[in-house]
Amino acid sequence: MQCTYCEWRCELTGSRLGVCRMYAGENGVVRERFPYRWSSSIPSKVESVPFYHAWPGSRCLVIGTAGCNFRCRYCSNSFVAKQDPAAIQDGMVELTPPELIRKAKQMGCHSIVFNVNEPAVSLPSLVELAQEARAAGMPMGCLTNAYTTEESTEMLGSVFSFFNAGLKGLSAAFNREYIGIPSAEPVVRNIRRLAALGHLEVTTPIVESANDGEIEEIARFIANVDPEIPWHVFRLLPEDEMQGACYPNIDAIARTLEKVRGYLPYVYFHNFVGSDWVNTLCPGCGAVVIERFSLGCGGDRLCSFNGQGNRCRSCGREIRLHGEKIAWNAGEAPS
Repeated sequence: MQCTYCEWRCELTGSRLGVCRMYAGENGVVRERFPYRWSSSIPSKVESVPFYHAWPGSRCLVIGTAGCNFRCRYCSNSFVAKQDPAAIQDGMVELTPPELIRKAKQMGCHSIVFNVNEPAVSLPSLVELAQEARAAGMPMGCLTNAYTTEESTEMLGSVFSFFNAGLKGLSAAFNREYIGIPSAEPVVRNIRRLAALGHLEVTTPIVESANDGEIEEIARFIANVDPEIPWHVFRLLPEDEMQGACYPNIDAIARTLEKVRGYLPYVYFHNFVGSDWVNTLCPGCGAVVIERFSLGCGGDRLCSFNGQGNRCRSCGREIRLHGEKIAWNAGEAPS
């Protein structure tokens, strides 16, 4: 039988597993091998995920499982994404959807965000979790590589209301050599669809001398989908197979990004300490509507929210936000 959760469309016959090794075939049905097993369930600032335009200032419960349908050479989560999922189950925690919702509330979280690895490898568990989350009034978001089939992209849309899709590069050569997929065409297709299904932000990790020449092309693509999409440009600090690779040049990337701000106003450049590219500027008048501080390596946080609701106080221009600003300590107190 064929697994149709991602674009690999793996054949699961006998004991054969797919690319992510998270699904198996049983009695003619594709089943999840490790339901309700989580490698992560910890609170985090939503800005650190990163989401800059969804529930600013809020606390989210970051969850993840194991396995991935990508083989990124520079993966910072390879200990979870590339390992045999069966080999790391002892280090994972089993929590049913009601238990996970209860934990999120006890820790004062306002949403649940799937991070760490690709959500498409654990969709059945996430569908069940979404049912409990809706009943509890708790929104869910995710990071996804968007290398999913059209059917499972619709499933992602039924589970999550806000997305951060990774657009790692557009050229076939880059995707073959660094990501392990033949083409970015499915990712491009699904980014367009996710933009219609919910709130979308996009992240591009910059690999020195690999995809840094594609920055303007990626920016034009995003602007063509919707110029209001927030774009996170990450200064990648390569790990895994590329630990010895050079770090991207901050000044060179910043010069290129200055060129695209005219048609893609919400451009953020971070993953290094003290970045001055992490504030939300009003596209109308240039005022700082949301001020953030970057500690690098996922340490971003909200400093001040200067908007009037979702509008600039200075000129009244609408700033696209998903949800409202929520204080970090506004949730239910831990018990």
